[in-house]
Amino acid sequence: MATVTGDDIGRMTSALFIERDLRSRSSSKFWVLLLLASIIATAGVISDSTATVIGAMIVAPLMTPILGVALGLVLADRRPLLRSMLLVVLGALLVIAVGFLISLLVEPADDYLSNAQVQARINPRLIDLLAALATGMVGAFALVRSDISDTLPGVAIAISLVPPLAVVGCLLEVQRYDDAAHAFLLFATNVAAIIATATILLLVYRVRDTAKDTGHPVGHLSGWSLVTVAAMLVVVIVPLAAGSLSVARDQFLIRSARPVAEAWARAAGWDIAVVDASRGTIVVTALGPPPEVKPAELRKELNAAGLADADLVIRLVVGGTRVCAAGGETCVTTAESAVQ
Repeated sequence: MATVTGDDIGRMTSALFIERDLRSRSSSKFWVLLLLASIIATAGVISDSTATVIGAMIVAPLMTPILGVALGLVLADRRPLLRSMLLVVLGALLVIAVGFLISLLVEPADDYLSNAQVQARINPRLIDLLAALATGMVGAFALVRSDISDTLPGVAIAISLVPPLAVVGCLLEVQRYDDAAHAFLLFATNVAAIIATATILLLVYRVRDTAKDTGHPVGHLSGWSLVTVAAMLVVVIVPLAAGSLSVARDQFLIRSARPVAEAWARAAGWDIAVVDASRGTIVVTALGPPPEVKPAELRKELNAAGLADADLVIRLVVGGTRVCAAGGETCVTTAESAVQ
């Protein structure tokens, strides 16, 4: 294992400990890049553009103060530790505020129910924690080893920091508070994972000993500091485990409800467009000509199939879309239906 030198300690502290003065280069760079990343991420979420969201991940500088928290913990250097923690909190609030404000400008109003960027960030699971732990380890390793710093763009893409916060802001604006909380949980999971893995790696590389030998300020590392890091992981593991169970339950509901819904729709000459489930609620979208199918019949059939404990939402798409050519006087009914 390569050793850490005094020059490495200086490089890491200068890179991670952002100066307090807002006019300083490190502080101004952090806030300008974070503001721009927030705008890019929110635009990507609202437009449902994966490429735009990835661009925001690369630009976002939030990982810097998060790694700064880990380094501050290892060195037990109180001032930069508290400053890094404050930057993480204020930075998160800035991104949420930007997401909220830009979402206000969306016309017509969007509830983001069919938005893939939002859906991907409101159901965090234990597998997300595993990915975050591995990604945080890579980020810390790239920090310690300057010769592999070219991996950092990949780390920025893999770890999701700014996009979940942008999703929180957008969902708060449309009053989807429960989903906003789940998106924030994903952010908190990634933060906890980065701090935990970075702290472990910095201790393994004996950063404290090197800093002490080279005259860098090093405080007393209390056992409670390490306990706090472990507690952060425990705090996020519990809701993530519940989220994993919820996702598994939803998948079971989809598999069980689909054949029942298809038989129900077929009997009335209708088709099933989508069978989905979200946190224990089955959502069925059915298309067909008038008259409407009978929703109560599907409820009865699902009850008989052992799904009586699941709520049911049925979206009926009746009739067809009328296309009226320019300059003409007639309209043609297409196969594509319109939601009524």
